[in-house]
Amino acid sequence: MLADVPENEIIQLLDNVEADDDLTDILQQLPDTITREVLHSMDHQDRARVENLLAYDEDTAGGLMDTEIISVRASVSIDVVLRYLRRHEEIPTMTDNIFIVNRFNQYIGTLPLRKLLVSETGLTVREVMDTDTDPINADMHASDVAAIFARYDLVSAPVVDDQDQLLGRITIDDVVDVIIEDADQSLLGMAGLTDDDTFAPIITTVKSRTVWLGANLFTAFIASAVINIFEDTLEKVIALAVLMPIVASMGGVAGSQTLTLVIRSMAQGHIVESNQRWLLMREVGVGVANGLIWSGVVAIAAAAMFHDTTLGLIIALALIINLISASLAGATIPMTLKRFGIDPAIAGTVILTTVTDVVGFVSFLGLATIFYA
Repeated sequence: MLADVPENEIIQLLDNVEADDDLTDILQQLPDTITREVLHSMDHQDRARVENLLAYDEDTAGGLMDTEIISVRASVSIDVVLRYLRRHEEIPTMTDNIFIVNRFNQYIGTLPLRKLLVSETGLTVREVMDTDTDPINADMHASDVAAIFARYDLVSAPVVDDQDQLLGRITIDDVVDVIIEDADQSLLGMAGLTDDDTFAPIITTVKSRTVWLGANLFTAFIASAVINIFEDTLEKVIALAVLMPIVASMGGVAGSQTLTLVIRSMAQGHIVESNQRWLLMREVGVGVANGLIWSGVVAIAAAAMFHDTTLGLIIALALIINLISASLAGATIPMTLKRFGIDPAIAGTVILTTVTDVVGFVSFLGLATIFYA
């Protein structure tokens, strides 16, 4: 929208943006020359606040925070705080807490408005303030901030630097934006897309998508190479070629279920070091149970269709092996990718497909080779 607007008009438009965090979000997307002009047009106090926000990456707590906060000292009385608030025409939106600082502007606690309004005016802030709300470090990643808000049902939270200096606050409306953005990126990432893909030029879209199409083609060649190893077996028992896709397909679906669950739980912060082993064993147990249930169904159907009980036994064993492997892969792949700094939502599906196809074909055709030797 702003691409064809003259710089002076952009500066005039941005003068009407009241919230510092909203202005910062816009400036981060504009050329440096316009950003400098906008900052130059602001008064010293406003410019200092915006420059502090620009110093932090937009995916951190510092990039999310709003510098419009109300802070008081712990030694003042409730009456002083109330008189101080009445001097303002209005208080910042989404204000549910007043932040308490010491004389070095270090955060020490919060004074909830619900307490302020019902407390005796002669009491000091120190007597009624809460000290159990931990501040958020400005360098914390936005996804971790969202997890904290979700875990403790916060409306706002203080943001501090490494020296506990109070820098600003994060409110729930900013966190909701992060949650929606993370969900969108995960959903698009599973298909190898980006959030810019909707209205991007054809060339740009082709470049972003062809990478993952190429990766998928490479994994397909791997699966084909595995099938080619068992060419002699396939020539002897044509029924194997008919039933082979069932084994790979069932493994792919089972693995995708586990993969989606694990990626979602990781995004919500539910998976930690202490429960990874339990989750792994649980998913293997689910794979074993599903393998036993559906292997029986498929074995009976295959034996009846081709009048071959051996074939039914082979596909039953292959299904059990592949469903267990798929559950194991679906649980371990996201954790492993995250450990190496790779987004599981983008790369997980490609790797999982390779594992389920290769294991499915090897187990099915390998068992057939042994049984029909």
